[in-house]
Amino acid sequence: MLRTLFSVGLMAMVGMFLMKFVFGIFGGFIALMLWLFWIAIKILIVGAIVYFVIRVISPSTARRMTDSFSGPSAS
Repeated sequence: MLRTLFSVGLMAMVGMFLMKFVFGIFGGFIALMLWLFWIAIKILIVGAIVYFVIRVISPSTARRMTDSFSGPSAS
């Protein structure tokens, strides 16, 4: 009984140590990925605003941009 209790406690401590070790190593990686994702979202928003402005000011330029990225439209 005491041996089983000691074994469970030891395994819990080893598990806690391993979790701290793994998240300590990968924590920085996860933070870096979230930071890069946030920058990508900002770039996406700025690009969408620029495209919207171009589309309002010069629809033919916006159409040429769309065609160059996705190919000519069917219509």
